[in-house]
Amino acid sequence: MYTFGDPSVWLPFVFAGLMGVSILIYVVLDGFDLGVGVLFPFATDAEKDKMVASIGPFWDANETWLVLAVGLLLVAFPQAHGAILTALYLPVAIMLIGLILRGVAFEFRAKAPAPYKRAWNNAFFAGSLMTSLSQGFMLGMYVMGLEWTLPHVGFALLTAVFLTVGYSFIGATWVIHKTEKVLQLKAIDWAKGGIWGLVLGIGAISAATPLVSDRIFDKWFSWPEALWLSPLPILSGVLVVSLWVMLRRMPFAADGFSWLPFAAATTLWAMAFGGMAYSFYPYVVPEKLTIYEAASAPESLFIILLGTLVVLPTILAYTVLSYVIFRGKATELRYD
Repeated sequence: MYTFGDPSVWLPFVFAGLMGVSILIYVVLDGFDLGVGVLFPFATDAEKDKMVASIGPFWDANETWLVLAVGLLLVAFPQAHGAILTALYLPVAIMLIGLILRGVAFEFRAKAPAPYKRAWNNAFFAGSLMTSLSQGFMLGMYVMGLEWTLPHVGFALLTAVFLTVGYSFIGATWVIHKTEKVLQLKAIDWAKGGIWGLVLGIGAISAATPLVSDRIFDKWFSWPEALWLSPLPILSGVLVVSLWVMLRRMPFAADGFSWLPFAAATTLWAMAFGGMAYSFYPYVVPEKLTIYEAASAPESLFIILLGTLVVLPTILAYTVLSYVIFRGKATELRYD
């Protein structure tokens, strides 16, 4: 009989938690800068420069969390890594192309001759859109059990759109916080439209997840679990209403509170992610592989944990430091 004092039990649990935290931080941090890129077609050239300036100090470091999450999946749960990456090879390839395209465009759009700047702006938008759509598609396929059937692909295409709109929403709340005047007003309008895509996306995944597995259905709707879990959807609804009220009342007279929509959106993302993590635990490959079955040997996990205890605080420290140093409104974009 296994106990939590057994390394073969607590080590996989710890690594699943570390991987989950890394994914959540990535979704929030890179989600907002991907969202900024998705919003590019609705901004003027000068506004695009300001939007890029708002994410300039952060976007590259934000992607570190994706590298960390995939790295933890590979070394801690190699069987799951193989199963997930095999099933999602095509959308992963599209995501990587999108990340490369937006990274190159981010640098070249400011250094290319003026006649070519529009092309690089379009490339930045295309890369952001490809990355967002592919991540949404992967999320939908994961929820559906990684099986390529026509209904599952249809659902994944739906979540691809919803996640992209969700990214544009959190990106808009970031622009609200980092800019002012006309661009801030535009971002408020973008957020008012994007919030409904976020709500529909969370609603679609929340409704579909219990239906794909009797086990997940029982985790949510058995008694007394349904009672203990009831605050989660209630608080989510309160957050959505609060966000809508905030956006209707913005811009605030005291612009120092412009961070509130972004903070509320981040909390909503975290709650949605927490609900999904609860649904699928202890499976890392839905209904096929648990974290305990897919985990590396305890001896290997312990050595990896020692390295993670050095790497993770380092990444966290320079992430926090960058946000502290570059706090406040975005300034003029300069490369000289």
